[in-house]
Amino acid sequence: MLSDIEIAESSELLNIKEIAKKLNIDDSDLSLYGEKVAKVKNYQKYIDSKKQGNLILVTAMSPTKFGIGKTTVSIGLGDALSHLGKNVCLALREPSLGPVFGIKGGAAGGGYSQVLPMDEINLNFTGDFDALTSANNLLSAMIDNHIFSGNELDIDPEKIYFHRCLDVNDRSLRDVSYEIAYTDKAGNKQKVQRTDHFTITAASEIMAICCLSENLEDLKNRLANILVAESKSGKPIFAKDIKAEGSMAVLLRNTLSPNLVQTIAHTPALVHLGPFANIAHGCNSINATKLALSVSDFCITEAGFGSDLGAEKFLDLKCRIGGLSPNAVVLVATIRGLKFHGETEGNENASDLEKLAKGMENLYHHINTLKNTFNCSVVVTINKFLSDTDEEINFVIKDLKTIGIDAVINECYAKGGEGTLELAKIVLNNLTDKKVTFAYNLEDTIEEKITSVVKNVYGGNGIVLSETAKTKIDFIKKIGRSNLPVIIAKTQFSLSDDQTKLGAAKDFEIFVQDIELKNGAGFIVVIAGKMMLMPGLSKVPNAEKIDILPDGRIVGLS
Repeated sequence: MLSDIEIAESSELLNIKEIAKKLNIDDSDLSLYGEKVAKVKNYQKYIDSKKQGNLILVTAMSPTKFGIGKTTVSIGLGDALSHLGKNVCLALREPSLGPVFGIKGGAAGGGYSQVLPMDEINLNFTGDFDALTSANNLLSAMIDNHIFSGNELDIDPEKIYFHRCLDVNDRSLRDVSYEIAYTDKAGNKQKVQRTDHFTITAASEIMAICCLSENLEDLKNRLANILVAESKSGKPIFAKDIKAEGSMAVLLRNTLSPNLVQTIAHTPALVHLGPFANIAHGCNSINATKLALSVSDFCITEAGFGSDLGAEKFLDLKCRIGGLSPNAVVLVATIRGLKFHGETEGNENASDLEKLAKGMENLYHHINTLKNTFNCSVVVTINKFLSDTDEEINFVIKDLKTIGIDAVINECYAKGGEGTLELAKIVLNNLTDKKVTFAYNLEDTIEEKITSVVKNVYGGNGIVLSETAKTKIDFIKKIGRSNLPVIIAKTQFSLSDDQTKLGAAKDFEIFVQDIELKNGAGFIVVIAGKMMLMPGLSKVPNAEKIDILPDGRIVGLS
């Protein structure tokens, strides 16, 4: 079988203006990046709150290190609905270079379910991530420069809460130190030793701000309200105090406009911004989702990693902020993933079918959470691999039928939309107008909100707070920001904060090591377990396989 990039290169694409016509978007409202990519620069004139299509969220069971294939399924489902004569627009996240050059690969789908041009989408695309990184690091530079120039705001160098970022996996940037020399108000020469850490761009507050900002005014307000530090007297200091928001907004002026591309089957796709779900909020931009809902009858979107991470944040944060509610949720599973979660303690030497049965507990948990906590209509699809047997597939489908869940295999990777038609049909049969419910109330305390997610979404017993976390919570309460949603950063491989606890982990507590207030974005990040905000490369990263040939063709990209 051809590789992903060989399939992509052999596919005939329409001019992006033809794709825009399917959505009734005028040529004059496009900023063209060649013939195959465009930004919808005047997106606001097309967003109509009165004209809302059906919103379909694609999420997954807890994944393996190779993922589960949500983006591929999302694209296949979009193409399948198009085959059935539906007016469809995908709303997906942009890939980060971290996974592209790491172990997971790109995020433009795979096989015959891809958004194209896959090389451009996976590699810098329209420059959104570069602009985010530049704006982020400009603010960091301005904070340090303020201290160097006399520190008029009396910033406490040990309480700077804003961090530099880079769109790579680089573990050496998890801890950095440097010196700032400055003259204090009394005219004395001072030296400050700063310790800090980098965040990957996908987990930065600037990424979240751009995902959640609906227009330039909203963007500037959010940038201005970024909490950057505390003064030595305990006063909060914001980006507006550094006078950084104007310059940052200039760098970010084009990032609010969604990027328009197409699938292999020419289904329109808005691919826009991309926070990770294990360490950030895991959803594409509100602008792209609302635009897709307004210009089509079916918007297919996905949220990163398992439903305990991406879907929880999509529902508790994005739906709450954007006034959204999914009409159906597609829960993606794989036979490999179910067996992986069946290899729990005491079951390592079981047969494949026994591991499969045990691994179903993880899938049940995700189904129950989506149905009971969030009030969603759920269907399950098994993303088919060549190694899957009919016996295994039939076992899963029959087992789910006993609990009233429609399930079907899909072959989107090998057959594109034609391999996803059955899934499209059961999605259409399971559409609902039920409104989403949330795992917690905003009026709850920070501790109560975290505990509610742990109990209602993860299935745990409660939380344990570090002294650092307690101090941060006290500060957030003091400045009156404890009414914000919470975003929990934890491992994607387990429902708990311990990646070795597979299946449907029980009787666990989540250890909260740190808390970060993302005041501009409008949420509180809860860092759980051993989670770090800067990933590292694997022993044999994808970067070793990627190359460019003398004729300009790229190889090794997946």
